[in-house]
Amino acid sequence: MSVTRGKVLLVEDELALLQLLERYLKRLGFDVQVHSSSVEALVEFEASPGRYDLVIADLGMPEISGDKMLTRMLEIQPDLLILICSGSPFYVSSLPKALEQQVGFLQKPFLPKMLAEEIEKLMARKNASRE
Repeated sequence: MSVTRGKVLLVEDELALLQLLERYLKRLGFDVQVHSSSVEALVEFEASPGRYDLVIADLGMPEISGDKMLTRMLEIQPDLLILICSGSPFYVSSLPKALEQQVGFLQKPFLPKMLAEEIEKLMARKNASRE
């Protein structure tokens, strides 16, 4: 039985990037569920509240925008960790103070190492808030 570092929901409409990120996250030890559709991702999330430790999502999604999808996910699971990956600028400081500790941002394009570092920061902040 293998031990994972947590369950990640990865939402990205660019298929090549989705596949690349999925492989990298699995290599880091995460159990990864992928969706190229924000609607499908939200339906799955709503059906399994509390299943995911981290959601990594693009903001510029067709159908439902990433920010609307993530807002709904936070309504369902308020302590959810979120990593926004977008080609458009986003400022975590624009969020309510209560959310700043559980949301991270990576500007596209980024290196895999940067993804791993941002995930580690988010998880460390969550663990520190439990103490």
